Amino acid sequence: MKILIDYTEHESAFEELRIESANYLSDFAIRIKFSDGNEKLVDFKPFLSKSLHPSIKKYLDEKKFSNFSLIEGNLNWNDYDLIFPISDLYIGRIG
Repeated sequence: MKILIDYTEHESAFEELRIESANYLSDFAIRIKFSDGNEKLVDFKPFLSKSLHPSIKKYLDEKKFSNFSLIEGNLNWNDYDLIFPISDLYIGRIG
């Protein structure tokens, strides 16, 4: 028996979701507040540490990582050099 899960119905819920605020705490962790009122503490360090790509690895520099902006409801580093889907941030699964 093969079980299939249709995630498309859940994707529409994320289409209107926005990040209202994001505060860098320390050690590559950001507290994110979403437009539906939920808040998540997202730890980016495991993702950054595991990456082998130099354009991602450079964000292990805490000063560079903490210099993000909030653009149109998304976290953005250096003109979209690094960006994550809101659905991943909301779930807390980066990578």
